[in-house]
Amino acid sequence: MSKLKIITDSASDITFAEEAAYNIRVIPFPIALGGKSYLSRVDFDNQGFYALMNQHPDDLPTTSQVTPFQFQEIIDEELANGYDELLFLLINSRGSATYGNAVQARDLFFDEHPEQVGKVNISVIDSRGYSALYGYLAVEAAKRAQAGEDLASVEAYVTQALEHRMIYFGIYSLKYAGKSGRIPSAAAFLGDKLGLKPVMKIFDHEITTAAKARGEARLITSLADLVARDIDHGTPYQLIYGSAVEDLDKLRLAMEQKLGYGPTGAYQIGAAIAANAGPRAVGVAFDIP
Repeated sequence: MSKLKIITDSASDITFAEEAAYNIRVIPFPIALGGKSYLSRVDFDNQGFYALMNQHPDDLPTTSQVTPFQFQEIIDEELANGYDELLFLLINSRGSATYGNAVQARDLFFDEHPEQVGKVNISVIDSRGYSALYGYLAVEAAKRAQAGEDLASVEAYVTQALEHRMIYFGIYSLKYAGKSGRIPSAAAFLGDKLGLKPVMKIFDHEITTAAKARGEARLITSLADLVARDIDHGTPYQLIYGSAVEDLDKLRLAMEQKLGYGPTGAYQIGAAIAANAGPRAVGVAFDIP
C-alpha cells in the first residue's frame, strides 16, 4: 500500500497546529533582515517576525528561494521515512523560483535513481498564488492522505481546485510593497499620503489591483463587497490577517453580515508574505465558479 506525504512551504501560512495534526511538512523560507539571516517558522513565529520588523523599520526584509539541493534532501529524507508518494504544493511560480527548483530536484532524483521509476511517485504543483489560496488546499490534501487516498486522487483534487481559487487581499500600508517593487515607490508614497488602501486580486498567478479604498474602514467594506459579488452563496471561504487581530474580527463581522455565514478558517500571514505586504493586511480566499 502506498504512503503519501503532503509537503508545502511557509508562504502557505498554515498553522503549526494544522502542520502537526495532519502530518504536513512545511519548508521554511530563508529571511534576511537587519543584516542577519533567519528561517521562517524556525527562528521565530509570526508575532516574533512582526516584532523584528518593528525593530528594523528602515530595512526591507528579503526572502530567498528554496534551492534544488534542499529539495533533493527533502525527497531523500521522506523516502527514508517510508513514504513512496510525495506531493509538493508550492508558492506561485511567478513570484519565486522555488517551484522550478522542486521540479528540477524531482527530475534529477529519477535521473540518478532510474530503478525508482514506477516505485516512487513525486508530484510538484504550482499553487499559482499565496497564503490561504493554497494553504487551505494543503490541509485538505493532507486530510485526504490521512483518509487513505493515493497521490493520483489527491493530485487531481488539488489541481482541479486551484483552477477556481482566488484571493482579495487588502494592504494597510504601501511601504513594503513600494520598497519591494510590487508597487512603484512614488505611487506607494502618494497612496499612503492620500490614505489609499489597495485591494489586490490574486488569481491564476497574477496580482492585479481590484479596488482602492480610502481609509481603513472602507478597506474592510470593499473586501466584503468584492467577495460577495464574486462568490457563489454558500461557498466556503477563509480569512487572512496580519499583526492586528482586531482587523480579523472586523473582517469576520463584515463577511458574516454580507454573506450570512462565517468562514471555515483564518490564516495569519507569516514572514514570506509580510516581507512584501507589510505586517498588517487582511484578505479573503475562496472559490469562484
